[in-house]
Amino acid sequence: MVGVGLRSPHMTTVLATRPPVGWLEVHSENFFNPQAPVRQQLRDIAQHYPISCHGIGLSLGSADPLNTQHLQQLKHLVQELDPIAVSDHLSWSSVNGQYFNDLLPLPYTEEALRLFCQKVEQVQEVLGRRLLIENPSSYLAFTHSTIPEWEFLQQVQQRTDCHLLLDLNNIYVSAFNHGFDCQQYLAAIDPATVKEIHLAGFTVKTVDDSEIWIDTHSHPVSEPVWQLYRQWVRQHTPQHGLVPTLIEWDLDIPDFAVLQQEADKASLIIQQEANHGLIVT
Repeated sequence: MVGVGLRSPHMTTVLATRPPVGWLEVHSENFFNPQAPVRQQLRDIAQHYPISCHGIGLSLGSADPLNTQHLQQLKHLVQELDPIAVSDHLSWSSVNGQYFNDLLPLPYTEEALRLFCQKVEQVQEVLGRRLLIENPSSYLAFTHSTIPEWEFLQQVQQRTDCHLLLDLNNIYVSAFNHGFDCQQYLAAIDPATVKEIHLAGFTVKTVDDSEIWIDTHSHPVSEPVWQLYRQWVRQHTPQHGLVPTLIEWDLDIPDFAVLQQEADKASLIIQQEANHGLIVT
């Protein structure tokens, strides 16, 4: 089942035309106000599509306590929509109650792991359901990190019984920026714990004569990321079943038809693998 990220420019289009996509994902925080017109639009859209709530504000890796107001707003949204998934990121974005407009990388240490797991368990208890935790894209790393990111992510899953949201573009971008192997990362992930996959595009920039890849979600999915997706479908779907896949596009947002084309590419990959007898239905 392939879906797309639902962004504000497309709300009216989706309501009016009901394009043939499998599901829609929204950024939870954009719909916290129960009286806002967009909340009503989302209620209407949810009558026709499965909805996933993708958070960017829980700041699970912060040393700050959880923001209880934020968590209660999320709980009310989840209770109203009954989404197919609720997710957030392996990151932090606040300190002393001040929020940054970014998802910042964690130091991968035992102390940070314990703190992150405590936050995940608290959120899961309040929501009464499992979170999906997404692997980040990153551009800097802490010198005192002692745990590879892929092991840190798996430890979070094992200690909290959460699920994983595997962003293949983030793996590809971070692998270039930090010099690790995508295959090593993917081999360390338990496919049974992956309940959603994200696909997106990135931007290449030059900083101080060095190239860096930025996870901008402002371009079509790159061919190497499509190949990682094909590999994942081929290797893991026969045993673990189809995982909901999302096309993300957050900046320089094109017409909805462009997102539909990207979703169709993902669907074609699934069909091609099925035609080779690799997917058990």
